[in-house]
Amino acid sequence: MTPQFEAKMKQVRLSGMLQALPGRLAQAQGTQMSHLDFLTLCLEDELAVRADRTFQRRVKAAGIVELKELADFNWTFNPKLPRTRLCELTTARFVTEKTNLLLVGPPGVGKSHSVVAIALGAIRAGYRVLVKNIFVLADELAEAADTNTRREMVETLATVDLLILEDFGMRTLRATAAEDLLDVIMRRHERVSTVITTNRPTEDWGVFLQDVPAATAILDRFLQHIEIVMMPGRSYRLDHRLTPHAGELDSGDGTPEPPRIRRRPGPQASPAAAPPPTPAA
Repeated sequence: MTPQFEAKMKQVRLSGMLQALPGRLAQAQGTQMSHLDFLTLCLEDELAVRADRTFQRRVKAAGIVELKELADFNWTFNPKLPRTRLCELTTARFVTEKTNLLLVGPPGVGKSHSVVAIALGAIRAGYRVLVKNIFVLADELAEAADTNTRREMVETLATVDLLILEDFGMRTLRATAAEDLLDVIMRRHERVSTVITTNRPTEDWGVFLQDVPAATAILDRFLQHIEIVMMPGRSYRLDHRLTPHAGELDSGDGTPEPPRIRRRPGPQASPAAAPPPTPAA
């Protein structure tokens, strides 16, 4: 290849093809490849590079710092986790159906790992995704109100294809958080999918949101078209902090109490899976 040829390839933004071209030329010379087959392979190289760039860009826009796949998950540590259902959720079919998702379980069982894997699956399916810690989001919305950028931020939260909110109920939110969240949930209702992870039953949401009417309105909409995934087990992080051998810490299975909810029937509503019984103290 001449410098002039490389310059022209870059000018028309075919850097992926340019990168793979030396190998393709050697392949063509060694196999007597037809011109059409050679061109097809070069175009596939370019499309593959562009797809990877799009994926990386959407991962960054989603706020995902570390890629986590369910293939890397330690399923033997908490064998009661719904492995088949979680893997199915990474296909993003629930996003297509505009169904919401609630992951309920104690800290450390893998809720964050699971939702990142679900988010990556949705990105691969072509959806725009945003992953937010609920406490960080509450602070960002308050700052946006102070800088007159709240409208733009709420519009982004309301229209992204999949919004994932983590750590509901870990601690009490600021006073204005409930109204902000209600605004977002109302705009998303029956239009796009929302995922929430929590370790608290839904009847406690009014407490940590500090606004029972707003929490009731949020639940009324969020739970209409919902799938609830119970994630029982003990903390992987705590166990590995105390002992290097998984399974040595015996503190019970940590099965969360199923959330007691009231919801209207909807065309996409799915029944909550019954959790395993809580062992006696």
